[in-house]
Parts: sequence; structure tokens; C-alpha cells
Amino acid sequence: MCNANLSGKTQEFIAGKAGTTRQRVANFLDGANVDRQIFFDICEALKLDWREIAGIEDEVDRDDVPKDIEALVKLARERCAEDIQKRCGTMRVLDMEQPVALSDIYTDVNILEKITRNQRKGIEELRAICGFEEFDRWGLSGIQQRRVEGIEAVRNHSKLMILGKPGAGKTTFLKFLAMSCINGKAFADLVPIFVTLKDFADRDNRPSLLHFSMGEFCQWDVEIEPILKSGKALVLLDGLDEVRAEYDDRVLREIREFTERYNQSQILVTCRIAAKQYIFEQFTEVEVADFNEQQIATFTKNWFRKKDIKAEDFLAELEKNNRVQELATSPLLLTLLCLAFEESGSFPTNRSELYKEGLDALLRKWDAKRGIRRDSVYKDLSVQKKEDMLSQIALTTFEKGDYFVKQRQLEDYICDYIRNTANARTNDEELHLDSEAVLKSIEAQHGLFVERARGIYSFSHLTFHEYFAARQIVVSTSPSKLEAALQNLVTRITDKRWREVILLSVGMAREADDLLLLMKREIDSLLADDEKLQRFLAWADEKSRSVKVSYKLVAVRAYYFALDSDSALDLDLDLALDLDLDLDSALALDSDLDSALDSALNLALNRDRDRDLALYLDSAFDLALDLAKEISDERLYQNLQYLKDRFPAPNRTRKAFKEWWKQHGKEWVAEYRQVLIEHRNIGHDWQFTYNQREKLQQYYEANCLLVECLKSDCYVCRETRQEIEESLLLPSVSSKR
Repeated sequence: MCNANLSGKTQEFIAGKAGTTRQRVANFLDGANVDRQIFFDICEALKLDWREIAGIEDEVDRDDVPKDIEALVKLARERCAEDIQKRCGTMRVLDMEQPVALSDIYTDVNILEKITRNQRKGIEELRAICGFEEFDRWGLSGIQQRRVEGIEAVRNHSKLMILGKPGAGKTTFLKFLAMSCINGKAFADLVPIFVTLKDFADRDNRPSLLHFSMGEFCQWDVEIEPILKSGKALVLLDGLDEVRAEYDDRVLREIREFTERYNQSQILVTCRIAAKQYIFEQFTEVEVADFNEQQIATFTKNWFRKKDIKAEDFLAELEKNNRVQELATSPLLLTLLCLAFEESGSFPTNRSELYKEGLDALLRKWDAKRGIRRDSVYKDLSVQKKEDMLSQIALTTFEKGDYFVKQRQLEDYICDYIRNTANARTNDEELHLDSEAVLKSIEAQHGLFVERARGIYSFSHLTFHEYFAARQIVVSTSPSKLEAALQNLVTRITDKRWREVILLSVGMAREADDLLLLMKREIDSLLADDEKLQRFLAWADEKSRSVKVSYKLVAVRAYYFALDSDSALDLDLDLALDLDLDLDSALALDSDLDSALDSALNLALNRDRDRDLALYLDSAFDLALDLAKEISDERLYQNLQYLKDRFPAPNRTRKAFKEWWKQHGKEWVAEYRQVLIEHRNIGHDWQFTYNQREKLQQYYEANCLLVECLKSDCYVCRETRQEIEESLLLPSVSSKR
């Protein structure tokens, strides 16, 4: 059958190159029938044109293949439909117990037509874009470019290199395109060819990309090359970053040659950002954007549609925690959040456990679950050491407020760490080369560092920056270093920027008693030297003890602390709620009455002087009168009625009302305040200075943080918890005396 010059090649050599047996090679050479794929593999190994060997001059003229291209495309689509459905119709990631239909879960992706890392912005410019308020809402993912729908980008460009962070949804997008094509929803006149580049690169007989792609079609008696040449193929090449380094040159060469030969066809390649350093001249580079709020909602509704849990419950919980919400911008991490929520109907109280699971997914599970082995950039940098290094960098940069770091500086931080690892190089230049390789490895393989602009990096999520900073604080094995780290941490208790780091540190600590007690002492010291503020604390304690309620004394104390503080302060009742004072159920009549009276006072002090004030006050007084009657306080009732009768009727003209208020308002408010102080011991005019209001605000928010730490499922002994709770919002011992 084969008259080719074999140049002395033995049958054993040919069998080895083709990945088959010597007997099959002998059959091939003798002209006997062999399996179709083996036939192609042997031809490939011998660099022979299989058409010539098979005696085929014009593959389109075969009796079983339609002559016109439209008919050929139709036949190919029909025969590959089942295979595409099998390979692309489902998805299964992380700890999903079973695959789910892609159509049930898929959420449209958005594409950035300008690659984020190619921006020419300086650190100060990036800081201006992402002020703290922006971080607080979306984290560092708030830096965004103009987006277009993914399918629109594919229609606009015949050759696309689709870049994205790990877990950004690149493979899922290609599967969606393949399914849309075969179902006729998009690109209905094309034949989808889905190639996993890792499988192609690992094939023993090293076939060409064409032969690898046409393998299945040959089994279906369909010639794919005419389809490719006529531009009727949608070629989807997935996971260039998953190709091992030893195969890079061959795979890149194959893609270039394939593209040049079949330039008319639509060709897409996916790859992680920073994974490969090369350029395909004919390809337009785009980037998969993080999920926005609408996409998160859509994905969630799709996920929970057929489950007992309502998507609205998930989204409501997500809305309560902007740090968790920030992780949801990654499709992979959003899937993790959905899995976690599905287990218990809520997120873990200890958020550090949730974040650790997310990091495990990026550092360990994501590649392992798919059988992908990455090339080791630095042999002594295990996953544990990577976490230690990231923790060291995170705390160093967080203490400086450096959310964005120049590449050289970041490489210096990496260098400082790896120089102390086993077998580290001693030459500084070699160490810096290693540090650059480690940075690119972490960026490409795990997505924990992201290049936000040319040569400027940050952690991919502010949440991970905070998590690793907290980890560095609490993982120290040296008691003296740990004590110093905790002492330094509690000095940040009034700094909002450190709030999440403190919460995470408490949650990650093996035993949180020492840290919580240090926090309590630091909080108490905030007001210790101010006599007026100590008197205010003493009043809150006295008032709480005078009210007949069944709630914890500390919860009632928190309630009155917020109720009677200076109206210029932004204090709410969150602390009382956190301390189990159920404000939605039957608060004692005393507390209801005090709330109504205080509301009326604030209206009188702070609302614009117009007719609406009369309406609001009239309503507030009616409620207060009803409550005063219900608790049988006749004198209070009479005094309130007297004040109400003196107040102008709501139906008076605006001019008349303003005139009355101008003449009598100040006197009326003073009398009203005196009634509140005399009968209810509320409504005091504390006359705090600006600095005192600042201190009081910080003190209250720090106490809220402390209570949140106690409720975070941290490990703390019962005695410590009780000691802290019972002494919250109390004046110092000397002030009480």
C-alpha cells in the first residue's frame, strides 16, 4: 500500500512515534485494513499525506459526502451534536455532587476589550479610582473598563484570545458558544470544534492540531478540512495555560500554522492572564470581566431555581456582607458561596473559614479537580510556604496602606521571603529572577495577585489581602511575637480600614481570649480620661437599671446609650440588637415611651421649622400620651398634654406657625426637655464638644466591633465572654464611685 521512502525507519520506531503496536504498523505497510485513527496517526508519524496514501484525490467527491459545502456543514452539525452535548452540555466544579446542565446555570459573561493590565496608570491614579468607599462596596474589582457582551465580542472578531483570571468562566463561555452553535441559537451556519489543548498536547503520538481536531469527525465519516477552509467552523481551543511548558513551542506552532491555513474560520483561544508570554498576530486579546451585581443575581437565581433554598435569601445575606459580596464577582468563588449556603441556608458565622475555603479552591482544588499539574516555578515553595509568603506581604503592605504595589517592590518582598527558604540561591540577581517567576506563577496559576496597570499589582480581592494580613498576625509560633502583634493590632481598633482584619484575626485565633480582652481594655481607655463622657456612661447604666425589662442589662444599656446621645452623633440601635434586645417584639412600655418622647425631642431640635414639624410632633405626642396613660403616670400625662395644647395646631397657616415658633419655640423645647429629665431621666443636653462627639462615636463603633467578634463563632472561654459582655459601656471604677 505504502510506497513512501521510510529512510531506514524500523517498524518499532514507527510504532513508537505513532503510539501503536508493531503489528498494526506491519498491517499498514502491507495494505491491510487498520483502524481509521491508527491510519491517521501512522501517516502523521511518517509525515505522509493521508489522502495520497488512501488514494483520495478530492475528498469532497466521495459518494458518502455531499458535494456542496452547505450540505456538508449540515451533515457535520448533525453528526457532532451528540458529542458536543456530551462534552459541553454540563458543568461540574469544586465539590458539586453531580453535574448540572449548562443551560440551567449559565450566566452571560461580559468582555473587556481593553486588557486591564495594559492600562497606563500610576498608583496615585488607581488610588483615586478606588477610594476606601469604593473598596468598601466592591473591593479592588471596582477598577473596571467598558464592557461588551461576550457573544457580541465573538461576532465582532474572527480571531480572539480570551484572557481571564482563574475561575473567571473562560471554559464555561466556550462550552456555551459550542452549545449555542449546535442548538442554532448563535452561529447556526457553523460547525463547532471544541478542543481541550491539554489533551491535545499530552497525546502520545503528537498529532497535528488538524488531525487531532478531525479525529471524531472521521469516525462519523465527515471530512472537516473543507469546512475549515471555507470558513464554516467555530474552532474553540480551551486552556492554553494548562499546556505543560515542555509542549509550549509545539502547541504554539500548531496554533499559528492552523490559523494561517484555515484563516477563514472563527478561532477562539482561552488562557489565564499572565500564563503565557507570546503574541498571536492575527488575534485580538480581550479579557473576561468580573461579574457585576446583575450577573451575580442572575447566576444565583439560576443556581437555586430547582432547590429548596430561595435565591432571594442568598442575595439578602450577600447584601449584608460586602466582603463576601466582593468574592462573588468571581464565578468560581460565587459557585463556592452557593455550595456553602446550600449546606446550611447561611454563610458561616466565622467568615475566615469561608475565605479559607475560597483560597483552598484557588491554591489547591481548582487545578487538582481537573487533573492539571502546573510546572513548578520554585521547587521549595510549597502551598504552605506560598500562604506564609502571601501573609507576610499582605501585612507589610496593609500596614502601609499600600493596596497597589509596583512590580519591582512586590518582587523585593518575594525575594525577602524566598532567600530564607531551603536551597535558595545566594546571588541577588538570580534571586530577583526567581522572585519574578514566583510572582507570575501566583498570578497565573492562582489569580491571587492581579496586574491592575502596567507594572502595578494588588491582591485580586481586598478580602484576601485582609485575610492574609490577619493570618500573619495570629499564626506566629513565638509567644513574644504573637503578643506584640496583638498589642499592635488593638491600637487600630478605631481605624475602619482595620475592622475586617480584626474580625478575621479573632476568628482565626486558636484561642481568642487574650485578643478580646486586649480589645476591651483598649476600648475602655478611649473615654477613660474624659470626666463628662464618664458621667454619660454612668447615666446610661443608671437609666438601664431603672427600666423594668426582661432583657440583658447590657442590651438595655446599649439601647439608652444610642437613644440619649448627642443628636449630632450617628448612633443606631445595632449594638442593642446584637446584644439580643429584640426591638421588633414587645419592648417594655417604659422603653417604648422613652423612644416616642426622644423622637419628639429630636424632631423639635433638628427638623426644619415648617408646618410639617407641627404634624410630626402632633403624631409623636399622641403616641407618648397613650403610653403614659398605659403605664399610669398621671403627672407625666398631664405635663405632656399641657405642652401639646400650647403647641400650635397643625392646621394653622405656615406664616402663623413660623411666627409662633420664632417667639416661643426655644422656651417650649426647654420646658419639654425638663419634663423628660424629671419624669423619665432622658433628654439631657450633654453639650459635648466636637472632640467628645468624635470619641463617643469611635467608642460606640469599637464596642459594636467587639460584640460582632464575640458573635463570630470564635473560640473563647465562657468566663471571658461573660466578663466582657457584662462590662460593656460601663464607666471606669473611679467614675462610678
